Amino acid sequence: MKSFEFYNPTRLIFGKGQLETLKREVPKYGKNVLLVYGGGSIKRAGLYDQVIKYLGEIGANVTELAGVEPNPRLTTVHKGVELCKANNIDLVLAVGGSVIDCAKAIVVGAKYDGDMWDIIERKAAATDALPLGVVLTMAATGSEMNSGSVITNSDTQEKLGWGSAYSFPAFSILDPEFTYSLPKDQTVYGMVDMMSHVLETYFHPEQNTQVQDGSCESVLRAVIEAAPQLINDLENYELRSTIMYSGTMALNGVLSMGVTGDWATHNIEHAVSAVYDIPHGGGLSILFPNWMQYNLKVDPARFAKLAVNVFNVDPAGKSDEEVGAAGIQALRDFWTSIGAPSRLADYDIDDSQIDLMVEKTLKFGPSFGNFAKLQADDVREIYRMSL
Repeated sequence: MKSFEFYNPTRLIFGKGQLETLKREVPKYGKNVLLVYGGGSIKRAGLYDQVIKYLGEIGANVTELAGVEPNPRLTTVHKGVELCKANNIDLVLAVGGSVIDCAKAIVVGAKYDGDMWDIIERKAAATDALPLGVVLTMAATGSEMNSGSVITNSDTQEKLGWGSAYSFPAFSILDPEFTYSLPKDQTVYGMVDMMSHVLETYFHPEQNTQVQDGSCESVLRAVIEAAPQLINDLENYELRSTIMYSGTMALNGVLSMGVTGDWATHNIEHAVSAVYDIPHGGGLSILFPNWMQYNLKVDPARFAKLAVNVFNVDPAGKSDEEVGAAGIQALRDFWTSIGAPSRLADYDIDDSQIDLMVEKTLKFGPSFGNFAKLQADDVREIYRMSL
């Protein structure tokens, strides 16, 4: 494994009935709070009223930014930054799932004199941020305990990931009951997303990584066991707990200590959802098995290891490549079985924008990926395999 440093400052508050800890955490940062949320789901579920109640009990001055998009837009980030500056905001509180990505850009942008897109495009570096608190309502991205964020610029049709040491949440409250109202399709997309995060970590070029690989395999098995039960019992606390914790562990940095994951598939998917605005998890369920199939020959033994240890593929009498191929098919079949899409055609996407999407994946250089370096022709073929 590689030498590494590990840093994660987020206070994770997990379990039933933990929302009241807002009364303990928020006053640490001040009274002026920007409450950031998406559509009406937190109001329909009663969570909005609970949050407002607890903020009221501590005398918080609340400014609201509602309507954050599932793929958060730069224009919404700009609105949040303006609200922070106009209202002397002390803490941004994100209630939701993808709204956390937006809130991370807001807290950094509020301490930056220029356009936040400069930082997202890597033309400038973050130097400070407002504190960020989180109440999670969707298990998926792991954003509740990492520094990463993904923002869409509709004007340029770009969807870019970014992060900094300043964009970690100060605290995150995770009550699995808050995910009960999440519809089946969004629950499925979330589980695909967290599995994809683990797979991005699993496919790395390092040696002597038994602990990291075994930890990745354990999280994958936990999701695979829970998912078929959860989609038929959406208000099962134990299953929701397993999935919520798996999503956090998938991308809080613990699994990736000492390794450099691939992350090419996320880049490929971001280009698709930037152009077509499809659900991120849906795009990953289509693209990841095809990335795997395309790169199987890079290291057949690693694919075989995944197939045997996670999908119980019998290796007897088979080559590593054959076992690995069976594992890839098992992943396809599993995602299909829980209701995830398998082809770009499921979203009425054809080959007309492939060249544009390929171009967008190469924004930061002529190749990308750490397990396997991909160039334009490689990406184009993966898109074609996914049609």
